[in-house]
Amino acid sequence: MPLFYRLAADAIVLLHMTYVLVVVLGLPAIWLGILFRQPWARNVWWRCGHLSMILIVVAEAWAGITCPLTTWEHQLRELAQQEAYSGDFIANLVHDWLFYDLPPWVFTAIYSTFGLLVLVSFLVAPPHWRPGAQPASAKL
Repeated sequence: MPLFYRLAADAIVLLHMTYVLVVVLGLPAIWLGILFRQPWARNVWWRCGHLSMILIVVAEAWAGITCPLTTWEHQLRELAQQEAYSGDFIANLVHDWLFYDLPPWVFTAIYSTFGLLVLVSFLVAPPHWRPGAQPASAKL
């Protein structure tokens, strides 16, 4: 059974990494998509989803809440009788990439600034609410 919990913890790490990549790489992808007039860049579901994802992170940071994915992974590592962050090579690599030893206020500032950039992008280049529709004010 410890093998199951270890694999589940590693899967949570990969899910966490995917979430981070979507949030972080999503913003420049949106900017490039708008610049090159790609319809997906103004898709309301994509844009609202992306905005929601970063707002969740910002809210957790301001509330001082540990990410539920991190908590869940730690619990699974305990059930697997593993020390936290001691998994397979990929899991360790992802952890080294995701987690830094900095004061919490630094992360709150980074998340808040990034969230503000996403929100500004949402307002400056709003999504299209109907397929193929473009607001009269949209010049980008």
